[in-house]
Amino acid sequence: MLSLRLKTIATLVPLGARVCDIGTDHAILPIFLSENSLVKSVIAADVREKPLEKARKNIEKSNTSGIELRLCDGFDGIKSDEFDTAVIAGIGGEVISGIISRADMLKDNNKLLILQPTTSPEILREYLCNNGFSFEKDIPITDNGKIYSVISVRYTGKTENCDNAFYYVGIIKPDSDDGLAYIDKQYFRLKKCAEALKPIPEKLEEYLFYNSLAEKIRSIRDGI
Repeated sequence: MLSLRLKTIATLVPLGARVCDIGTDHAILPIFLSENSLVKSVIAADVREKPLEKARKNIEKSNTSGIELRLCDGFDGIKSDEFDTAVIAGIGGEVISGIISRADMLKDNNKLLILQPTTSPEILREYLCNNGFSFEKDIPITDNGKIYSVISVRYTGKTENCDNAFYYVGIIKPDSDDGLAYIDKQYFRLKKCAEALKPIPEKLEEYLFYNSLAEKIRSIRDGI
């Protein structure tokens, strides 16, 4: 069964898409998409041989067709015309940013990117804003006691006018329990950082920055 995190990702995949799942691990998402006839084809890619071998066994066990395994680093060895939707999930925001930055083929408005950072979502959002990607969705989810966001973007070439608060909460709104939980998580992260810096005189400027940013995020939570 899919986790809520993977279910959310699956809902963003267009019906009949040609999907490339980067960092597929055990190919759980590709198998679900293919079993339910939701996609035309899937490339399940991973940089490591062991996960791909496990993915191969899972695919054989499920008796699913339409999934091609690919051993590669990011999009290396994958051609632009092989996919229209790319999923990069379950890894850190900084790593996802690096993968995207090395793949010029993603600078194409016809390609949908579905991204799920496990850490440093602010680094990923900053990269996307500054490199011509426009946000379509930014969905907060609580899964297995952890709060994540699932982001979908397309390349437009336009640099988004984003501020530091946007990097932390994106277009997430405090209009649901998960939305509130996500915004609270970012607020407490920043507040904790600010409080750690407060007693250090030479870190006054950093303290003021993080404290001000935390308060701005709290105002977003409170709808001010």
